Amino acid sequence: MISTKVSIAGVELKNPVVTASGTFGSGEEFSEFYDLGELGGVVTKGVANVPWPGNPVPRIAETASGMLNAIGLQNPGIDVLCERDLPFLAKYDTKVIVNVCGRTEEDYCEVVERLANERVDLLEINVSCPNVKEGGIAFGQDPKALQRITEKVKKAAKQPVIMKLSPNVTDIAEMARAAEAGGADAVSLINTLTGMKIDIHRRTFALANRTGGLSGPAVKPVAVRMVYQAAHAVSIPIIGMGGIASAEDAVEFMMAGASAVAVGTANFADPCAALKIVRGIEDFMKEENIEDIRSIIGVV
Repeated sequence: MISTKVSIAGVELKNPVVTASGTFGSGEEFSEFYDLGELGGVVTKGVANVPWPGNPVPRIAETASGMLNAIGLQNPGIDVLCERDLPFLAKYDTKVIVNVCGRTEEDYCEVVERLANERVDLLEINVSCPNVKEGGIAFGQDPKALQRITEKVKKAAKQPVIMKLSPNVTDIAEMARAAEAGGADAVSLINTLTGMKIDIHRRTFALANRTGGLSGPAVKPVAVRMVYQAAHAVSIPIIGMGGIASAEDAVEFMMAGASAVAVGTANFADPCAALKIVRGIEDFMKEENIEDIRSIIGVV
């Protein structure tokens, strides 16, 4: 009998596969294809204290082995999440992870406090948002700002806190250590890499925002390297993500040091991608005579 159970900050997931924020909504569209209870967890789209309109269109562009997005964290706000999305997810036997975004430390704390008494298992804090009080640099690009916001969120939070790290930094290990020093219960990485595409026929940017976040298989080698570095820098659990499209990809991240993995862009190409990865991991374990998935975490 194989065991695919993993633990993130004391929360047990039935398997190590969750969805990546922004690629799965609240799961309602995907529930038409399979039982969300087969996943280790569902991560909601980023939610703020008030509705965000997002960026102007066009805001998606295809690239070789990936895509660029400049959605701008469009979301209907915390009220809609609590009234519509969380009751829907409560119907499924899976862990619920809410991704939180904001423009100030107070924004983040307001959302976290609202979620204190909701049926939410973990909080994922998106620190790739621009810090308006610091001239627009993302919270996750300055270790001091990252440690400070982690400390504030932890004080306000009832659930364990996962800090979602930006790869757009010089030293990912330093950022992981800053999150841990601030009291983070876990870290997740990587968020998207900053990229650009130009439409040579229109002689202008493919995205109205000029730049966007690159995701998909193109970023996977960078993501695996950063997960490996973070795993050797901190003692808290890591959720690895970035271009995971198969069970083999997921296993690679776990061997690099991730305790769980998040499937993102692959959901757009195949709505059943996350479920196929769950089953593929089980097949891999049987083929390799692995009884407990935890035995492969960080083996390299």
